[in-house]
Amino acid sequence: MLLPIYQIDAFSSRPFAGNPAAVCPLTEWLPAEMMQAIAAENNLAETAFFVPRTGAEYEIRWFTPAVEVELCGHATLASAHVLYRHLNFQEPEIIFHSKSGPLHVSQGENGLLTLDFPARPPRQLPETPAGLVTGLGATPRQLWAGPDLVCVFETEAEVRALRPDMGQLATVEYRGVIATAPGTGGVDFVSRFFGPRVGVPEDPVTGSAHTTLVPYWANRLGKTHLHARQVSARSGDLWCELRGERVRMSGHAVTYLKGEIEIQ
Repeated sequence: MLLPIYQIDAFSSRPFAGNPAAVCPLTEWLPAEMMQAIAAENNLAETAFFVPRTGAEYEIRWFTPAVEVELCGHATLASAHVLYRHLNFQEPEIIFHSKSGPLHVSQGENGLLTLDFPARPPRQLPETPAGLVTGLGATPRQLWAGPDLVCVFETEAEVRALRPDMGQLATVEYRGVIATAPGTGGVDFVSRFFGPRVGVPEDPVTGSAHTTLVPYWANRLGKTHLHARQVSARSGDLWCELRGERVRMSGHAVTYLKGEIEIQ
């Protein structure tokens, strides 16, 4: 059996930056165990699989090297890029049906892709979870929680300087740990994402994290249009908008490779 595979650098307009995702278009679903094995073999933060439903609608699933996840931004952006760039998709909008509901992706000028995801606002935490400060090697100014733990710092420099103990951080009982702070040079806020519990020590650019970060920063800064930057080693930029209970995130994507998986 031969399966097409693409590797896409998402949230970047140039290769070797942003967040690499593998994308496997399918005609029908493979067993979950097979998709998990492919994702583990790819050893990227996420591998996306999608199958056609009707017209401009598809079903999508995402796997880290260790587990299936319910929402992934950069691999959805990468999947839309594959459809528009490589599979001759012509409609103005794609609808991906997922475990997190319908996700809309549209293409704008110069190949800019926009994700429309559900907003997941955080709540403030009164206490620090066990293992967090030791795991991060720093003490956040505030703690907020959504699907991920949001650690708010005073400065971008503090976020960039973090050198987490991943083993210790994996004991914190959240899907992932986000470090965030106000940005500089026209960037509204910066972040980093650590997900050792789901097999992703540091994710380069995390769309799903911004469904929580954008509501937090929109409320704090009193604005609904935000320029975000994830300051991992690869880095990536997102242009975000809070629209009520939805978050729109725009970014570019570039193809790194395309080929076939051979399964005996």
